[in-house]
Amino acid sequence: MPDTTEAVARYGSAVYRLAYAMTRSRSDSDDVFQEVFLRYHRAAPVFEGEAHQRAWLLRATANCAKSLLSSPWRQRTLPLEDVYAYTDPAESAVDEALARLSSKYRAVVHLFYYEGYQTEEIARILGRSPSTVRAQLTRARQRLRELLKEDL
Repeated sequence: MPDTTEAVARYGSAVYRLAYAMTRSRSDSDDVFQEVFLRYHRAAPVFEGEAHQRAWLLRATANCAKSLLSSPWRQRTLPLEDVYAYTDPAESAVDEALARLSSKYRAVVHLFYYEGYQTEEIARILGRSPSTVRAQLTRARQRLRELLKEDL
């Protein structure tokens, strides 16, 4: 049985950051975080090493976030942020531009730039081909460039 407490302490921040990068919502990120570590506890996987364990957790995070974003319930509701349009003054122009990207692009950007993974590793984590990941990174960079130019 894996030590869930140790896994949360070691990888919890990476799981939460990826969940937030994909959902752009603290409450949704909390839900994804809980679901990932609940799955981890229930599955009790055996890993070859720390890198394998981290990759498993990030893959589960991406899958949970994707499921949450595509749920029919979510598509019939409006996020509270959209109703009240509150913006945090601490958010930078880059954060705002990242929020406007689709979740598939946010995921690859986050894993590449914030978590330091290479495209082959991101492909394994997200279940995509390396060429797809490279193309999504290129498109995300182009879209971010456009969005940041609009803000000037």
